Amino acid sequence: MADKVQALPYFFGNITREEAEEYLRQGGAGDGLYLLRQSRSFLGGFALSVAYGRQLYHYTIEREMNDTYAIAGGKSHRNPIDVIDYHSQESDGLICLLKRPFNRPRGTEPKVGPFEDLKEQLIRQYVKQTWNLQGSALEQAIISQRPQLEKLISTTAHEKMPWFHGKIDREDSEQRLLRSSHVNGKFLIRQRENNGRNVSYALCLRHNNQVMHYRIDKDKAGKLSIPDGKKFDTLWQLVEHYSYKPDGLLRVLTETCPRPSQDSGLGATGGILSRIKSYSFPKPGQKKGHIENPYNFRSNLRGELPKPNIFNNTEAMPMDTQVYESPYADPEELRSTTVKRSDLTLEDGELGSGNFGTVLRGVYQMKKTQKIVAVKILKNEDNNAAVKDEMLREASVMQQLDNPYIVRMIGICEAESLMLVMELAELGPLHKFLQKNKHISVKNITELVHQVSMGMKYLEEHNFVHRDLAARNVLLVTQHYAKISDFGLSKALTEEENYYKAKGHGKWPLKWYAPECMNYLKFSSKSDVWSFGVLMWEAFSLGQKPYKGMKGNEVIQMIESGERMSAPADCPPEMYDLMRKCWTYRPDERPGFSVVEPRLRHYYYDISQ
Repeated sequence: MADKVQALPYFFGNITREEAEEYLRQGGAGDGLYLLRQSRSFLGGFALSVAYGRQLYHYTIEREMNDTYAIAGGKSHRNPIDVIDYHSQESDGLICLLKRPFNRPRGTEPKVGPFEDLKEQLIRQYVKQTWNLQGSALEQAIISQRPQLEKLISTTAHEKMPWFHGKIDREDSEQRLLRSSHVNGKFLIRQRENNGRNVSYALCLRHNNQVMHYRIDKDKAGKLSIPDGKKFDTLWQLVEHYSYKPDGLLRVLTETCPRPSQDSGLGATGGILSRIKSYSFPKPGQKKGHIENPYNFRSNLRGELPKPNIFNNTEAMPMDTQVYESPYADPEELRSTTVKRSDLTLEDGELGSGNFGTVLRGVYQMKKTQKIVAVKILKNEDNNAAVKDEMLREASVMQQLDNPYIVRMIGICEAESLMLVMELAELGPLHKFLQKNKHISVKNITELVHQVSMGMKYLEEHNFVHRDLAARNVLLVTQHYAKISDFGLSKALTEEENYYKAKGHGKWPLKWYAPECMNYLKFSSKSDVWSFGVLMWEAFSLGQKPYKGMKGNEVIQMIESGERMSAPADCPPEMYDLMRKCWTYRPDERPGFSVVEPRLRHYYYDISQ
């Protein structure tokens, strides 16, 4: 959706109200002439500027909690484009119908807000320093969690600004403003004493050798404002607004009063944010995995998450858990393919079971730390060599894989039984979780499915075929963190071949298999894409069984006839369209995960803004 809005010829980006009015006057300001711009007050919001009767009117299009858009008090729509289309047919509270868009002049691109230049740097810096991530792990974290990270950085960026002085008192702020350059409009923002959970701030402004103090309150919805003034989502939006118009203040903000530790040359009118120097985040004092997060994230490995708040993110991110990075990411923890039985403690109670045996929860004592793990115990009372070989093949595949969205193999323990020691994903299989939690949002489902696509893209890039991709083989660490598991059927492909050919049919999950698997016994990343489409269907149907009530041969006949499963109830059309692409009959015409993952990513970003 963000890309679609950016591409609109009548979208002007981060322009001011006055700039919008000037553009509409250039267009003749006829009744119903309009343009769309980015909201300078609300994160993810827009503003609609309309001409009527020689007057110009402005309406805020806010992003609502349920990921819809609406003009205050008006009807909700899926996106801002639908808002425009609706009000082209119905005025419904607007001064008039939207009749004609005013398009950007030739050569004019949507204006980028000053925070956009800063945001990428802050996100990368925050992830790197908070979780001590490097290389691929850093990139994967940013890709999968960008919407949450952007909101986090957006709502806390003021802490990095030269004009934010933290908790100082009124007298101290006056001294700082009066002892430096004698510039009217010089300003700083300080945090006032907390009243319980309600944080308030003060804007301190120099005017004619005096300092005026304006209280900035936060309401129940998290909006910030000077009493009786315009409301904002963030302090940096408030500063940008008052730096170009006084709007109730004695004068505009003209120059930053920098914190004493910062360079006194910082600050001037306009673009205040874009001139920020590199900021060093506070370094966590605790060990990795138990860090004191400067943004007050709450890590919860059992997935018991509080109700999410769009501007007060308290959800645990994948990076907050112990299983985001490999247990051997620490170079002092020497990687080993075997686990000593004396270092492994098993707990009572099964996590799961199957033909192979059982899965127990355990604790693995490493050199520097303990890891809670899942232990897959082989049931082989007959000492069947084939069963043992099958389990060892799975271990061999898993030990070659290292990705945050794949369950990692930690090691093999040969003791009273053969045991595979793996990362623990405590919430269990995706389909069972969805069956028990039908209130889960489309955004949350899309987030998890996107993470699976990231793990599958990794397998595709490393020439591995999973061959058993299904919701039952996706395990949840938390409600917002999924990992691919069960590599019993997986194969590593050679450089010469991009597919694996089975020697014969086995006990296969036919309802997840592509036509070429059943017809020619050929498996590739493209056949995994077909399975991924079925997994998507399972996820958006909240864990229902695909092709319910149908037998394997009936499913084959249905696919061969060109039919496909219908869309799950309430499934977004964009997601069903992607499923259909995954179910393209010919593998050479089917998209790979290099195409599927970015499509999912962009849709997830759009519904998360």
